[in-house]
Amino acid sequence: MVLFWIVAGGLCLAVGLVLWRAAGRATSDARSATASDIAVYKDQLAEVDRDLARGIVTEDEAEQVRIEISRRLLAADAAGAETSTEAKTGGTMLVAISLVAALAVTAGVYLTIGAPGYPDLPIAERLATAAEIRANRPSQAAAEADVPPVMVPGTDPRLPELVEQLRAALAERLDDLEGYILLARNEAALGNFAAAHAAQARVVELRGTANDYADYADLLILAAGGYVSPEAEEALLQALNRDPSNGAARYYAGLLAAQTGRPDQAFNLWRPLLEESQPDAPWVGPIRAQLQQIADMAGIRYTLPAEGAAPTRGPSAADIEAAQEMSPEDRMAMIEGMVGGLSDRLASKGGPPQDWAQLITALGVLGRTDQARAIANEAAIVFADDPTARDIIARAREQAGLGE
Repeated sequence: MVLFWIVAGGLCLAVGLVLWRAAGRATSDARSATASDIAVYKDQLAEVDRDLARGIVTEDEAEQVRIEISRRLLAADAAGAETSTEAKTGGTMLVAISLVAALAVTAGVYLTIGAPGYPDLPIAERLATAAEIRANRPSQAAAEADVPPVMVPGTDPRLPELVEQLRAALAERLDDLEGYILLARNEAALGNFAAAHAAQARVVELRGTANDYADYADLLILAAGGYVSPEAEEALLQALNRDPSNGAARYYAGLLAAQTGRPDQAFNLWRPLLEESQPDAPWVGPIRAQLQQIADMAGIRYTLPAEGAAPTRGPSAADIEAAQEMSPEDRMAMIEGMVGGLSDRLASKGGPPQDWAQLITALGVLGRTDQARAIANEAAIVFADDPTARDIIARAREQAGLGE
């Protein structure tokens, strides 16, 4: 910030000096013109005296000519003084107005792209600070301790009693998957998010699908008042390792990046998720509400797409599996087209680690291991400072048969 204002002040001073010199030249030119006229009139007076001495004119005639020349001399002197004053005053006003305008533009630019009240913060220092924030952020238990109880309006008055009965029943049926799913859902409906994620933890133990882990992370985050704890991050990683395209997990991974001082990572996670999601997806509204500000914080020029825009995405595992029913030629053409589209989008716009993982896995399915390995190596460079992304890419390498 200090360097910015030093440079801005120097530029304003330079502009002021240039304008001041221009104004000085205008005043000097006005004075020179007046001096020239006065010199001419004085020569005319001397010429009258010479004509009188030679007897060319009479004394009365000479006196009349002197009066007329003197009148013009006085008028020229007064006009010159007025012109000089106007030039000087106008030049001073021009300089003052220009300096004020330059300072106003400078302040406007700074208020638009700068951060008033904050010291200079180089990129390396920002990244180090973000890494420290992420490494030392509070645990789930500490975060929950600071969150007041949540009251959910409009719940069925019979629900607390039914939930209590379900808790008692499940105490004797620890392997009842459907029971724990129901308990987690109803605890959340009552606003008992801590009890809800405890029940969901049992669901994860009994089944552990990508959606189970994503739901577990969701409940942890709700219990912590919207904060993504290290425990929630681990659940998100487990969800993304099982399904890199999981929308809820990708949204919360972006939220984690935003909360730990990495708006650039949040943007790279949320933008493709928004563009490839159906308009009614639950994460679309929150992303649209935050993405423009995230882009501004990351220094990225971006305009939100129109609401309801058609989603675009690369091939998923389900897409590739569905293609098995086609003829070999049609199947290969479809997969090649989707892989090419995803590859082009990543090359031009970038994308989250989940999209890179999709491309690596798809290339592995196609048997193009050299290209898959090249993409995986490029992704390792792109996400070198993001441990969660590195784990996702490593899982994709394994699925594509690339090894370490």
